[in-house]
Amino acid sequence: MVRLSAMGDILHALPAVTALREAYPEWHIGWAVEPQWKPLLAAEGASGRGPAMPLVDRVHVVPARQWARSPLSPKTLTEVRRVRRELRDEQYDVCVDLQGALRSAVIAKWARAKRLIGEDAPRERVARYFFSERVRTSGVHVIEQAMEVMNSVAEERLPACRALLPRDAEADRGASALAAPFVLLIPGAGWGAKRWPAERYAGLATRLHDAGYAVVVNAGPGEESLAGEVAALSNGAATVLRSSISELIAVTRRAALVIGGDTGPLHLASALGKPVVGIFGPTDPARNGPFGGTFCVLRHPESRRDHTRHAAPEAGLLTITPESVMAAAIELLQEERVH
Repeated sequence: MVRLSAMGDILHALPAVTALREAYPEWHIGWAVEPQWKPLLAAEGASGRGPAMPLVDRVHVVPARQWARSPLSPKTLTEVRRVRRELRDEQYDVCVDLQGALRSAVIAKWARAKRLIGEDAPRERVARYFFSERVRTSGVHVIEQAMEVMNSVAEERLPACRALLPRDAEADRGASALAAPFVLLIPGAGWGAKRWPAERYAGLATRLHDAGYAVVVNAGPGEESLAGEVAALSNGAATVLRSSISELIAVTRRAALVIGGDTGPLHLASALGKPVVGIFGPTDPARNGPFGGTFCVLRHPESRRDHTRHAAPEAGLLTITPESVMAAAIELLQEERVH
């Protein structure tokens, strides 16, 4: 499997790969991924050679972004040779490009697999010319599309299943210390147009605290000041969580509810089957939103799909109020209590 990044995209690929693993537990499965996302596939400290976890037998660390910054440096050339050698030495029969970009297609080609499979209409059209087999997908959600590609790999229709994610014993122990029940807020996002304002997350935190829930604000890399702003504006209702990916997985598993925009940690919660309230603006939740499980997505009907990386929140996103998010949150929490 080649799906180098990013967090949400890897999580969207996991259910399809899990379906393949459960259908063929004896198959040897490898995954090529950027180093920062390896903890989504293997517990912290696990070696690249497996089994890294039940999902994959081998993790191939591919620092492609670093290569792009210094393509001709001796370090890059050494790393490229290492990855090419690793992929060829495994003698894969099938290689699947789940990213659909020129970069991922080139890396997939290095494996010299008999079958190189990708979507017929990949994200970057040039990638399709590297594939020996192209799969026409009709699913709306990217998880459905990945399942269609994996059906082609297995040459049968695979049953849908929940993603397998690694467990880290130390991270689990740390997460168990958090007060329960708690709600996890995810204020960050890939760019400004997708970010609901910090003061609204703070207002939501206050309401949740008054309703008897502890509130934890996730601070992803580079988002520490944003999370701190939410906590400060909440007047003590929320606390900031700085964690590794393994720790975030453990914390999310224990959350009563997760609230956030279109961002990796929200998709992690959905992958783990946690109740989710999604706050969406310029991205389409039908394609990229929560999938399966219990969720509610709030999005203004006039919001249009736009991946332009504007700094300011999208206009439709600003019509969503803390009161409406709180109402959705309480409804989901009550549903979970009943079940």
